[in-house]
Amino acid sequence: MAQNARLFPGDYAMHRVLILGAGKIGALISGLLAESGSYKVQLGDVDGAAAESVVHAHAAADLSSFALDATNPAALARHLADNPVDAIISSLPYYCNVAVAEAARKAGTHYFDLTEDVEVTRAVRAIATGASHAFVPQCGLAPGFISIAAAELITHFDELRTVKLRVGALPQHPNNVLKYSLTWSTEGLINEYGNPCQAIVDGRVLDVAPLEGLEEIEIDGTLYEAFNT
Repeated sequence: MAQNARLFPGDYAMHRVLILGAGKIGALISGLLAESGSYKVQLGDVDGAAAESVVHAHAAADLSSFALDATNPAALARHLADNPVDAIISSLPYYCNVAVAEAARKAGTHYFDLTEDVEVTRAVRAIATGASHAFVPQCGLAPGFISIAAAELITHFDELRTVKLRVGALPQHPNNVLKYSLTWSTEGLINEYGNPCQAIVDGRVLDVAPLEGLEEIEIDGTLYEAFNT
């Protein structure tokens, strides 16, 4: 990561970040960063009113909204030229992220996304080849946070035989047939359930079929299913 554009609270200058997508996840990230006091946050969405409503909800001085169609490469390039940033965080559906990564590469800015898609991740890795700034896909819950949490927990043991990680949006009071809470893109969820997944099996990275590896897990007396996604 470039020395003059680090993204750590406590640096001398506030960091400029463009967040794309004003849905639930984009709104949450925007509020957290703007209210931290370490970031000047731009929130862009094709629906300018949606982005503006997030700004009003947080009332943070360092959060501004823009009507911006990130699927339009020319419009995104113009915005980055007029409003330069240190980093782009894409909270858009997975299929938008290749174009956003290409725009980040051209603009010379760091790039982060929340994609779960294997092919998009491979494309972002190719775009990042030789770049002097960071490209970090798959920053969501899984992959993403669950791996970070597991790595930390592992350090507290002298020896391990097995580590099992299971992730799901489980509501405290389930009220639907699936007993599931959809907090992000419906298109992303369908993509997770319908396309091959990457897994490490016996030390090798393999593509495995979605919905395979079915298990039953009981949590606080409620029975759940787990499977590959």
